[in-house]
Amino acid sequence: MNFAEIASFSGIYFIGIGGVSMSALACCLKDKGFAVRGSDAQESSFTQMLRRRGIPVHIGEDEEIFEDLVVVTGAILPSNRQLRSAGEQKKRVVTRAELLGAVAGEFTHVVSVAGCHGKTTTSCMLAHILRACQRPFTCHIGGEDLELGNYFCDGGEYFVTEACEFKRSFLELKSEIGVVLNCDRDHTDCYKTKAELLQAYREFAAKSEMAVVNADDVHARSIPHALSFGLHNGDIRATSLRSDREIYSFTVEEKDIPVVRIRLNVIGVFNVMNALAAYACARLLGITPEEIKRGIEYFHGVRRRFERVGTFCGVPLVCDYAHHPREIAATLFTAQHICEGKVRLVFQPHTFTRTRDLMDDFIAALSKADAPVIYSTYAAREAYDFAGSAVRLTGMLPSAVYISSPERLSAYLKREIGPKDMVLVLGAGNIYDVAKSIRD
Repeated sequence: MNFAEIASFSGIYFIGIGGVSMSALACCLKDKGFAVRGSDAQESSFTQMLRRRGIPVHIGEDEEIFEDLVVVTGAILPSNRQLRSAGEQKKRVVTRAELLGAVAGEFTHVVSVAGCHGKTTTSCMLAHILRACQRPFTCHIGGEDLELGNYFCDGGEYFVTEACEFKRSFLELKSEIGVVLNCDRDHTDCYKTKAELLQAYREFAAKSEMAVVNADDVHARSIPHALSFGLHNGDIRATSLRSDREIYSFTVEEKDIPVVRIRLNVIGVFNVMNALAAYACARLLGITPEEIKRGIEYFHGVRRRFERVGTFCGVPLVCDYAHHPREIAATLFTAQHICEGKVRLVFQPHTFTRTRDLMDDFIAALSKADAPVIYSTYAAREAYDFAGSAVRLTGMLPSAVYISSPERLSAYLKREIGPKDMVLVLGAGNIYDVAKSIRD
């Protein structure tokens, strides 16, 4: 599909329009003059945002679709009534990934950020860099930048987007710069082996004019590339790291030459890696080190990325999207380094297949927490599977506690919390809303 084809349709209907990526695409096409509307299973901050922007949203599957182009996400099941009806009426049905590829094709410079983790933060950092040097850009984000949200547009020259590996969606993108942040094993429901996953990343990079890869990741650095980055290896490196309660400053070296010193305004050493990736992309776009520094230092974070959402019993209540073992380990490490008491970890598994297939890695990461709470699984698109359930995961962790409701979570934490503790809530499901419902 290309953009000319999109323009040939009378209107566009999004099934699952309330998703973070789908809502951003809907806003982008509305700004380009298209008639856009859609449906979702439930109300959310994104459905409310869409209505404020003049995009009608229906809750449920019973609304008739008049438009002749229908867009769906990979999470929409074939049993969805609207999807079945669209097929029966011979409407053109495309995936979110196909539509994103067509939209991206309208821009002169496209930067696509891929990897198991770090995509949202790196994309947001790059957006702020482009803003700092006043280059006209549009960003399509899989999360919410604290200032820019999940979609921002002030021009049509540069396009920054997240490139999702789920169902090989990122192969729909043809980019000027393709970024591979890491190649950690994930989405085991569509990649049966690590070799399959690595091949997909290679194909993604090959569709880009230039690739930027993480030189500290043994698999990512094997991908042919224009620039690499890392803490220990690569063309772009961070040296002389200093930490003030997990807020890092560092010197950027380009091929062993010190160039500029940057101080982050987001927490955790993993964000140094994200900043290096954004820096490498920006250099390939011809942006100066000082302009890059200004943009990165202006960036203040993303919702659900070590976000303090309030307090619980007077102690910090912090939420993070971490749902992969490596993300859990990194976020817990950061929290333990700034918390004077105990980190009271609450984790909600996200999908049964991920939990089942990475069970040993989850156990290793969660074992580093004091008596972690395992909240009932957010199933997303999947049917129940005991082998990957929160109950089974809890049973594999001798000190863990299984909890399945906000009320029980609140009661348990109230009994356990100490005056210098921190409540750290991790997961990509509805645990974010659960955490906000129990805050002081």
